Amino acid sequence: MDAGGEEAKQERHLVLAHKLFLLSHPDLDDLAKVALRSDALDAVKSDGMAPLFESLAAAGVLEPDDALLAEMRARIDEEVRKLDEKIADAEENLGESEVREAHLAKSLYFMRVGEKEKALEQLKVTEGKTVAVGQKMDLVFYTLQIGLFHMDFDLISKSIDKAKNLFEEGGDWERKNRLKVYEGLYFMATRNFKKAASLFLDSISTFTTYELFPYDTFVFYTVITSIITLDRVSLKQKVVDAPEILAVIGKVPHLSEFLNSLYNCQYKSFFVAFSGMTEQIKLDRYLQPHFRYYMREVRTVVYSQFLESYKSVTMEAMAAAFGVTVDFIDQELSRFIAAGKLHCKIDKVAGVLETNRPDARNAFYQATIKQGDFLLNRIQKLSRVIDL
Repeated sequence: MDAGGEEAKQERHLVLAHKLFLLSHPDLDDLAKVALRSDALDAVKSDGMAPLFESLAAAGVLEPDDALLAEMRARIDEEVRKLDEKIADAEENLGESEVREAHLAKSLYFMRVGEKEKALEQLKVTEGKTVAVGQKMDLVFYTLQIGLFHMDFDLISKSIDKAKNLFEEGGDWERKNRLKVYEGLYFMATRNFKKAASLFLDSISTFTTYELFPYDTFVFYTVITSIITLDRVSLKQKVVDAPEILAVIGKVPHLSEFLNSLYNCQYKSFFVAFSGMTEQIKLDRYLQPHFRYYMREVRTVVYSQFLESYKSVTMEAMAAAFGVTVDFIDQELSRFIAAGKLHCKIDKVAGVLETNRPDARNAFYQATIKQGDFLLNRIQKLSRVIDL
């Protein structure tokens, strides 16, 4: 679980969580699932995760095995008994730091075997024995890992708030930077891509959170969230030309083409890369629930960018630029225009698209008048109350 350097490994329970996600994915072929099922069973047996094994067997993901389940439960009972003896010995014969370490060992063991509630309860006990802010922060990171394994967003949100409160008491920059990645992942998993991109970009040069995912996965998330939230100038400065991203972007299939073809307005190449990226997004545990939303947002960005250069353009020219048929473009744009995502109209007879971009200054003027009217109404209501 240590994430102190480049060589640090991804937290193995999060690796297992991703494999379990893939096992339940309808788009993954049965042959791949056979290997995944074997890997998942090995991981569960290795860590003695009796509660998880029981739930997976009940769900039909793994084959039921009463003897194995009984053996794992017996191992848990025996290990907990030993840990309780160490705690009792530390309380009687050793100092406060040894008592804390004994309680922490019990917390980590409950995490290892997948006892969520017992792990959270024991982490609270350990926190009561902890004085240093840095060590309290480490306990919050353990809680966040439990939340991410179970996709418990309420637990993750409360833990992030708790971590921020702890940082008001102190705390080092390394832990603060790690928290940004955890928070960014939480925002991405809850469809707040704008905040996720901001936090990921802040952490791009200080990334040490290898317990969550490797650095190339982090770059993948950073690019994916930035494309639909940053304007062209910011995208160029913070992503396209970022040396940290340039160093590893080639390791992620289709990602470099996806980013650069969008920025360089090579729309035909973009659509080819886009189709390659869809599979990766669909098979990502955090992004899959937002797959359809993300696909719409990316297309909104690319269509808006293309139309930005024109007062009017033929449907045929746009279809040729994207390497698709006129009918496809017609259907696509009709949906986006009806949803208010694109500011243009289709002249079906002439086969022309006419843009009608909103005037930002006029929109601001209208908003100011509306807010002024609202304020005047409130003042009039208040004056009547005062007169009474």
